[in-house]
Amino acid sequence: MSDNHILKACQLGITAWQTAFNQQNAAGCAAQYNENSVMTARPFGVFEGRETIQAFWQNLIEQGFAQVEYSDVKWEACGDNGYTLSSSWTMNKAFGVVHREHWVVEADGAARMISDEFEVQGER
Repeated sequence: MSDNHILKACQLGITAWQTAFNQQNAAGCAAQYNENSVMTARPFGVFEGRETIQAFWQNLIEQGFAQVEYSDVKWEACGDNGYTLSSSWTMNKAFGVVHREHWVVEADGAARMISDEFEVQGER
């Protein structure tokens, strides 16, 4: 798979995650993570595995968080079949940064996050 195809798959993954979140669909968010993914969400903690990650997003959605937007997105090739994303983000009730989302194209051709590290920097 060419670098361009890998990047495109990773970009489709983050678009699917953002769409799911904005539709208040925690299962759709979790589907963009590898089954054994590790998510570090500062200041909340570390969440391991798709099921635990889904519960985190469900809890956030139930608290009224919505409308995530990414800005200043940077993609960097990482390994043979992945990219990392870093960016700023805003939601209706908070803002922060994505330090590092590591997206990898899996056997089915879809890219999923194998790790995610982000930080809430303030409330809106």
